[in-house]
Amino acid sequence: MTPTQRKKLVVAHSTREGAPQHEVETNRALARWLAQILGLKFGGSYDPNRHAGRDLYVLPTQTLVGPDQARPFGISGPDDLWGGYVDHDFICTKAISHGVLGPEAVAPEGWSTLFGERVRDVVLDGLSVFALKDAREAATRLLYSGPIRLKPVHASAGRGQQVIRSLDEFDALLARPEAAQLFDDGVVLEQDLQDVVTHSVGQSFIGAHRFSYCGEQYLTQDGQGEEVYGGSNLIVVPGDYDDLLQLDLSDDVRLAIRQAQVFDAAALEAYPGFYASRRNYDIAQGVDSNGQRRSGVLEQSWRMGGASSAEVAALQSFINHPGLKAIHVSSVETYVDQPLPADAIEVYRGPAENSDFLLKYVTVKPYDG
Repeated sequence: MTPTQRKKLVVAHSTREGAPQHEVETNRALARWLAQILGLKFGGSYDPNRHAGRDLYVLPTQTLVGPDQARPFGISGPDDLWGGYVDHDFICTKAISHGVLGPEAVAPEGWSTLFGERVRDVVLDGLSVFALKDAREAATRLLYSGPIRLKPVHASAGRGQQVIRSLDEFDALLARPEAAQLFDDGVVLEQDLQDVVTHSVGQSFIGAHRFSYCGEQYLTQDGQGEEVYGGSNLIVVPGDYDDLLQLDLSDDVRLAIRQAQVFDAAALEAYPGFYASRRNYDIAQGVDSNGQRRSGVLEQSWRMGGASSAEVAALQSFINHPGLKAIHVSSVETYVDQPLPADAIEVYRGPAENSDFLLKYVTVKPYDG
């Protein structure tokens, strides 16, 4: 039964205490927009006193982890939220993209070796590390074939990443006072690529509506000069991946879609408690240190993400124009204070977590094939 059939109340929910204003306000803006599109009432931000016992459709800022996070909302499956649910925290992080060193390596409770087996051919070379004792051996193994990228598993928008080119560099990192905590929290060590294009591939299931998309991400500089997520340009179709593949797409894009499908299927098989109505995958394509072209899924996003506003804009287009076969939508994040471009839809304007200013907006254009 869909949210529109049950007349749910749409609520925003910021899952992180002390979440930055731009995250909270973007969450509310998208929930309000989604309610308007679906013909439902917007209930504001979730309040247990006001919303207890109500039939809710929830837009959380993060993937929900464990029954204690899902139960207060009455969430029992993908029809109850636009986002995702997992049994353990690590499942919704970068960590699942790679296996651990071996049977003796530290791994979190609930870790599945099956997932790593299923995705081995659709990810880059890498290892996930959950203890300082496993870090040097993991780095030694990977550095043999070239530079590696260190990625804290809970970081987002590209923050906190660094490229390691030698074991001496890695040893210097291990000597830092914060190293033990860094690796205990979880770190991905992954081969570093040059000339990278990052593809976004995904699907959303909202009420009776299903749509699929592919596109590219691009970076921008935040107020501190760090390169971070700057937006996504997407081609979206109503329907499944098969409908998306009917379009005139390049071989690289078709490969990215196939790799995302394998990753998605592996998550459903290896972690049976997982469900999601928003499934977004980042696929990096570039050149390795030997000059070989490589392509692999970097991570998944089963939550509100940078491209979510573009997805909502696409949904509105499909509802307003039932015969529409495809649409081109773009989400933009800029840290430069500027007027809103003509025909753009503003999602957020105000301070950011690491900058004085952030503007988020969406543009919609016809798909011309």
